[in-house]
Amino acid sequence: MKYLLRPALSLFVLLSVITGIVYPLVVTGISRVLFPDDAAGSLITVAGKPVGSRLIGQNFANPKYFWGRPSATSPQPYNGMASSGSNLGSLNPALVDAIKGRVAALKAADLYNGGSIPLDLVTASGSGLDPHISPAAAVYQEARVARIRGLTPDAVHALVEKYTEGRQWGLFGDPRVNVLELNLALDRLVNQRP
Repeated sequence: MKYLLRPALSLFVLLSVITGIVYPLVVTGISRVLFPDDAAGSLITVAGKPVGSRLIGQNFANPKYFWGRPSATSPQPYNGMASSGSNLGSLNPALVDAIKGRVAALKAADLYNGGSIPLDLVTASGSGLDPHISPAAAVYQEARVARIRGLTPDAVHALVEKYTEGRQWGLFGDPRVNVLELNLALDRLVNQRP
């Protein structure tokens, strides 16, 4: 029995060290060399302090900011530990009520906007963490943000155009706007005014 236990235990310790320590360190080291921003969480910093990630949305509820896509995570929005969709079908009364509430909130925040509300402003993504909105969703909010911030609509529209990303590699996905980056640029623009 002893001759079986020693090799099994030695193999267990060796494989634990290789797969639990060596392999993760090697993969992390390679990723930090090849993809330093991605390996560090794609963090966005302001004045040396992290304010968010390019990959995870944030809850902007103040009307002076562009609002992102609703989060499906609960109890707190954009919780990376609870990433998932709502799994509610299109006829589910809970989803219908949630969408009605989101439409009402958008209309209450901008009484003057009679345009049709883009779908991505009232429905959550599959992960519930989407940091992007469509250019149409950003354009829908431009007048509200410009009016509240005291900016010209052209200045706000120029920011939206500047922060609109095209398709990945020109092929995949749709054009999109990262809400956190757009709102940070908006704050910089307002702070630069005399």
